[in-house]
Amino acid sequence: MWSYDKKLQYPVNIHNTNPALAKFIVAQYGGPDGELGASMRYLSQRYTMPYPELKGLLTDIGTEELAHFEIVGAIVHQLTRCLTEEQIKKAGFESWFVDHTNGVYPATGTGVPWTAAYIQSKGDVITDLHENLAAEQKARVTYDNILRLCDDPDVRDVIKFLRAREIVHYQRFGEGLRIATERLDEKNYYAINPGFDKCSCK
Repeated sequence: MWSYDKKLQYPVNIHNTNPALAKFIVAQYGGPDGELGASMRYLSQRYTMPYPELKGLLTDIGTEELAHFEIVGAIVHQLTRCLTEEQIKKAGFESWFVDHTNGVYPATGTGVPWTAAYIQSKGDVITDLHENLAAEQKARVTYDNILRLCDDPDVRDVIKFLRAREIVHYQRFGEGLRIATERLDEKNYYAINPGFDKCSCK
């Protein structure tokens, strides 16, 4: 299905370790509004999307979110590599270190492991697209918050790229919602009670 180019979508070259920074950036790796959840949400929703171009949209964005998951993982790794005991203790990184050493693990900024409860796949065109619009805005706000707390220019550069992509995804899902709404309006979808013994989208 995919052709994997063995390089990051956007380069990550961080010169200074900073486990304190990694502790909250990891939220976009495995937090409730992070990249893992986004990719799983969109790649799951595509199966019940009745319109081919919107199924393609979900596949495209879901695949790109996997690339962003990889980028955030690279940020966290580079911020936590080769840590000394002094750096671990000074940053309050002991709990993470005890559980994961300096491994990259999908969790929130407070250490709660990723869960599928963070995502939604309802099987309803309008519901899922609204879910996705909200998800992109929540991810954008999370990146805004990271930028407020981060003064490392190497990290900020990558976070700004990721934030910009959330805005593009929001715009594309908005276009998708317009297309879906127009098609459903043509069928008077909301004025009738669709039969439950067949797909109401055909």
